[in-house]
Amino acid sequence: MPPFSDVSRRRFLQITAGSSIACSLLSSPSRARAHNDKLNLAFVGVGGRGGGNLNSLYDTGSVNVVGICDVNSQHLDRTAERHTRARRYTDFRRMMDELADVDAVVVSTTEHTHAFATLPALQQKKPVYCEKPLTHNIGEAHRIMQAAKEANVATQMGTQIHGMPNYRRVVELIQSKAIGNVHEAHVWTSRAWGLQSKEDSDANKDIVYVTDRPAEKMEAPANLDWEAWIGPAPMRPYHDVYFPGPKWYRWWDFGSGTMSDLGSHMNDLPFWALKLDAPRTVEAIGDKPHREIAPASMTAIYEYGPREGMPACKVSWYQGTHKPQIWKDKGIPQWNSGILFIGDKGMVLSDYDKHLLLPEEKFVDFVRPEQFIPNSPGQHEEWLLAIQNGTPTGSPFSYAGLLTIANHLGNVAFRSNQKLEWDAKQLRATNCPQADEFISRKPRAGWSLA
Repeated sequence: MPPFSDVSRRRFLQITAGSSIACSLLSSPSRARAHNDKLNLAFVGVGGRGGGNLNSLYDTGSVNVVGICDVNSQHLDRTAERHTRARRYTDFRRMMDELADVDAVVVSTTEHTHAFATLPALQQKKPVYCEKPLTHNIGEAHRIMQAAKEANVATQMGTQIHGMPNYRRVVELIQSKAIGNVHEAHVWTSRAWGLQSKEDSDANKDIVYVTDRPAEKMEAPANLDWEAWIGPAPMRPYHDVYFPGPKWYRWWDFGSGTMSDLGSHMNDLPFWALKLDAPRTVEAIGDKPHREIAPASMTAIYEYGPREGMPACKVSWYQGTHKPQIWKDKGIPQWNSGILFIGDKGMVLSDYDKHLLLPEEKFVDFVRPEQFIPNSPGQHEEWLLAIQNGTPTGSPFSYAGLLTIANHLGNVAFRSNQKLEWDAKQLRATNCPQADEFISRKPRAGWSLA
C-alpha cells in the first residue's frame, strides 16, 4: 500500500513526537541513522504480500535489498531479476544465521512460520516488520512480545489500514466521547475462510471443498520446497488443498481461518479506540468444531473490564453468515462488513475507509474534535522512520501481540466449545484446561522458539 502524502516527513516527526496516544503504543528503534544512509533489509517471503512489502519498501529509495528468502523458487527468480545482489535462501534459518550486514528484517511468510522467522531477528536486535497475524498462536505471541521488549527495536505488524486516516478519525470520536461511554461494539465480515459447504464450493472457484485431511498423496511442484514450507508445523504430505494461498488459511495447523486474517484488521479499530488489552471472558457460537479446519461462520463475544477512563464493555465478532442483531433488524446501514460502536449518546459505524455517526439526524450540527492523532505516511514509512530517527510506529509488537492474542482467543473458545475465563498473566483459561492444547503447541523437531 503506497505511503500517504498528507503530511511531510518532518511534520510527521514533529506531531508523533508530541502525541501521547501514539507514543503510548509504540516501540523504540534499535539505533539512529543519518538521513542519507540506506538501510540493508532482508526479506523472508517475497511472493504475494511479501512481494508487495518488498516493492513498497524498496520504492521509498531508502533501502537496499541484501537478502531474499522464499520456499517457492519462482518467487526468488522473479525477485532476483530486479535485485541481482541480494543473497538467496529457501530456509530462513540459514538467512538468520547470516545477518551481520543486515539492518532490519521483513517477515511475510505463511502464518505458522511468522514467530520462527521473527524471533531470531529480534534476538540479534534487528528491527522487524511482520505481516499479520503476528503469530500462529497465543504462546508464540507472548514469546515474541517478550523478545521485542528485550530487544528494544522498532517493530511493526503489517496492518496497513491502521495507518490510514479513517481509523484515526474514528478513534478520536470514541476517545473524545462523541457518542458518550461505549459499552458494546460489534465487528462483522462476510468472508468465510473455513469449513465450507458443497454449495459454497460450487459457487466459488477459489474454494476447495474438503471435509477432512486428504488421505491421498500428491507430488509437490518442482519449484516448491515442501519441507521448508511445512516448517514447525506437523509434517504431512503435499496436497493442493494447502498450497498455494489462501488455501492454507483454513487449516488449523497453518492458519486460523477468517479470524486471524481479517480480525487483525477489523478488531484493530475497537482494540485501539477502546484501549483494550486482555479480555476477562471469551465465548464462541457456531457449528461443531472441526479438528482440522477453521469455521466458515461463527460469533465470538469478549468481555472487558474498565480501562483508563473507559467503562467495562463487550465486543462481539461475527464472520460468514453471522451478523449483529441490530444489523439483522436493519437498525443500521446494511454494510457487508463493519465496526459498530454503541454509546449512551449515539453510535459510530465504520469500515476500512468510511464512517458514520448515527442516527445521522442527531449529528447534523456536530463539530468534530480537533485531530489529536497524527496522520501517518504509511506503515512502511513509519517503520523506516522509527529505525532511522527513533519515532514511534503504529502497530508495535507490544500492541500487535495483545491484539493477536485476543483474536486467537476467539478461536480457542470456539475449539474448546466453552466460555473461557482468561488469566492473561498465566496464559490459560482457568476454567477450561482442555483449552491448553489450542493456546500453544510444541514445534516439529528441528524448530524452536527458545
